[in-house]
This record gives sequence, structure tokens and C-alpha cells, in this order.
Amino acid sequence: MDSEPQKKSLLGRLLSLETLLLLIGLVFLGSGSYTGERIQLFWGIMISVGSLILYFVRKKDWKKHWEDMEAEHRSRESRNRPSPPPDTPPEG
Repeated sequence: MDSEPQKKSLLGRLLSLETLLLLIGLVFLGSGSYTGERIQLFWGIMISVGSLILYFVRKKDWKKHWEDMEAEHRSRESRNRPSPPPDTPPEG
């Protein structure tokens, strides 16, 4: 098995969801600025910003993020757990 992630082709990147949404947002922006309709400008901005957020959310390595969160949770639990009593009785 290949351990490296596969590279997307140029066509695959152009037809990705983020790219298509960004293009739709830019078309709305262009159309809104041409016709002067504010609602198209609004939706163009919202769609463009949403597509950029989607791009960065998908780019993040979520598997590594959740592994780090689990490791932090386990270390926090082990610190909060009381230590077992010693095996030897106290001298007295």
C-alpha cells in the first residue's frame, strides 16, 4: 500500500467542491456589481467566504487532531487519578 496521500489531478482540483463554490461566489459578486443588486453582492460574499472556510476545514488533518485530543485527555485523566497507596506499611 502507498503510505503517501495521492496527489489530485489538475482537473480534480478544478472540479472540487471548494473551487466550484468559489467560482459561484465570484459569479454572484460580478453579477451583483454589474447590475448593482445588493442581495447578489451579499450572497457572493457569503458563498466565497464559505468556500474558503470549507477549504481550510478540509485541509486540516482531523485524524491527527483527534489523536492529539485523545492523548491530552488520557494524560489529564492520569494526572487527576489518585496514586495507589504504597505496598509497605508505614514505620512507626
